[in-house]
Amino acid sequence: MTTLAQAVGQTLAGSGIRHAFGVVGGGNILATAALTAAGVRYTAARHEGGAMAMADAYFRATGDVAICTTTHGPGIANTVTALADAAKNRSGVVLLCGDAPSSGLRPHDIDQSALMAALGVRVVRLTEPRTARADTADAVRIAREGRCPVALFLPGDLLGLPLPDERDAVAPGAASLPPAVDGPALEPVLDALAGARRPLLIAGLGAWHSGAGKILSELGDRLGALFATTVMASGLFHDSPWSLGVCGGFAAPEAAALMGEADVVVAFGASLDTFTLHGGRILDPAATVVQVDIAERRRAQRTDLLVPGDAHAVAVQLLDAVEKRALPVPDWRHRRVAQVVRARAGWAALAHEDASTADRIDPHTLTRSLAALLPEERTVVLDGGHFIAWPGMYWPVPDPAGFVFTGAAFQSIGLGLAGAVGAAVGRPDRLTVAAVGDGGALMGLPELDTLVRSGRPALVVVYDDAAYGFEEHMYAPQGADPATLSFADTDFAAVARGLGATAVTVRRPDDLDAVRRWRTAGCPGTLVLDCKVVSGVIAPFLADLLDRT
Repeated sequence: MTTLAQAVGQTLAGSGIRHAFGVVGGGNILATAALTAAGVRYTAARHEGGAMAMADAYFRATGDVAICTTTHGPGIANTVTALADAAKNRSGVVLLCGDAPSSGLRPHDIDQSALMAALGVRVVRLTEPRTARADTADAVRIAREGRCPVALFLPGDLLGLPLPDERDAVAPGAASLPPAVDGPALEPVLDALAGARRPLLIAGLGAWHSGAGKILSELGDRLGALFATTVMASGLFHDSPWSLGVCGGFAAPEAAALMGEADVVVAFGASLDTFTLHGGRILDPAATVVQVDIAERRRAQRTDLLVPGDAHAVAVQLLDAVEKRALPVPDWRHRRVAQVVRARAGWAALAHEDASTADRIDPHTLTRSLAALLPEERTVVLDGGHFIAWPGMYWPVPDPAGFVFTGAAFQSIGLGLAGAVGAAVGRPDRLTVAAVGDGGALMGLPELDTLVRSGRPALVVVYDDAAYGFEEHMYAPQGADPATLSFADTDFAAVARGLGATAVTVRRPDDLDAVRRWRTAGCPGTLVLDCKVVSGVIAPFLADLLDRT
């Protein structure tokens, strides 16, 4: 006899799921046992929110659907912040969760479906043994094809019911091809490109998910365009000599100046939010902006022409149409060769005034010094906070899978350490480098234990200014109470050693020799750097915002 709980675990494994992250309780422990029995690897998190952040980061780093599994009630409630971030980021995750009995809510239950609706998360609730396998496979298909979280709810009174013993694995569903765009919809775009003298192509996360990198490179080369990406798609044009890097507040001055010269901008799979456009400062107000994105997304405020569609499919059609029209190639690239070379050198080529003190290190100096010690094949995991500018400016990544920015979509902090677990487990071929602020590190501290237990090589860099840096710089001048923004110093190195990591306190560049020794030894386990950074150094993106307030 196969129970419903066992059938769910077997079906998930048969659907191609390779890894699960979770915290077990009465609502999910039997289904989780079936998962592991079927060969799915499992990482036990310390908190359900951490488990969800791990599964989200695993998807971002690998492109594969992962499972977060929790019990019902408080278990699912604890996932909310990380789940909201996964939903807004469009990450393919299955939340395998217990639920109230099929007979209805008990006094201690909550309406979990209503909670998921508030977060924009699709729900598949098992209602009878006969359809349990098909419904479970459908949940995986939706998460995989729709690149979105799906909650798979297991009513407690159904878990032990018998099912027919059908052991055939469920083959992973083939992704459906995106529909073609009507030819007339491209005509205004072609008209704009025909008159373009300085075209710029911007790729976002949607372009990466659709596999559009190669075709966009071909399209840009045919148009004589320069390239840029959103921060979430960092590295998509890594190998192109015409790439300006990230569009937005992290852009180096030379790159930002070139982006500001563009007269026609075509953005593929990018929402063109205020961060990408740096509050409207990055692009020429007179430029024509074309947004190519899936139909579910809203039209960006800065968009002049909207083409609803998959980034890859539209790029293919657009390249064909450009060839048929025999559009001329402007000479913008050749007139700007020297400037592009300087732009590609980025922040690393620019000098900075070192504000280090006897006991604290300038974050510029810290991040630039670390850049020389990191392998090119790396996964950079960011938490949220003021400090994000420094890795964003100085640590380029090989492709978007190498950049996992937790919390960005939901504007939260505290998910970075958990994200490091998902990235490290998913991409053992790359060194995971997690950058967190002291505030976010303390919020997500339990998952440092999970990272250590995973045994995967990981470098954790804590930008420790003993404060909520963004709020301190932004709101203290406006009258915020400093006592609500700063804290007594935390000895993260001692805490990390207590959890089994190797750890050092960094106050000057020489202290980073610990990274050299760790790498020479083969990167054993987790190394935590408690970096006591100067609190008064303001990142360029925030300095620009402060100039406008």
